[in-house]
Amino acid sequence: MTIDEATVRYLTFGRPRAPRDTASHAPLDAGGTRLRLRALHVMGHGSARISRALGVREEAIQRLVRGDTPTVGVPLRDAIADLYDAWWDKRAPERTRAERAAAARARRRASVGNWCAGAALNDDQLDVPGYRPRARYRPATGTGIAPDIRLPVRRHHKRRGA
Repeated sequence: MTIDEATVRYLTFGRPRAPRDTASHAPLDAGGTRLRLRALHVMGHGSARISRALGVREEAIQRLVRGDTPTVGVPLRDAIADLYDAWWDKRAPERTRAERAAAARARRRASVGNWCAGAALNDDQLDVPGYRPRARYRPATGTGIAPDIRLPVRRHHKRRGA
């Protein structure tokens, strides 16, 4: 069995990142980002859970998932890719009635949309504009439960004597 060069590069260096000077100037095709978000829905991670983990508005995630947004900025693309790397093979927690209902809604949306799980995506082609996975929706159980990701709380300190 041989491993192609792109896979070796990915395993060695991780996902290629855009140079910092282009981060704010060149929006990227949102196709790979959309597929990552949809694959997370297959695992029960809905738009609300994803948006909380990323610290972005839920509507922004929903627009990407629906395909209403053709491009995405580099920082958001990278944040979604990092979250996907952490959760692609993990189910959403279902500790409470609300979490169970949210996970069921996300999986139902994935089923209706015929979205494939992350295991069926070709990581080498994922960010190539126009890439379409061959696989269709199939229920996925994953390898465990995804951890909660919370952004650090920024504390603003009042200046003394001001």
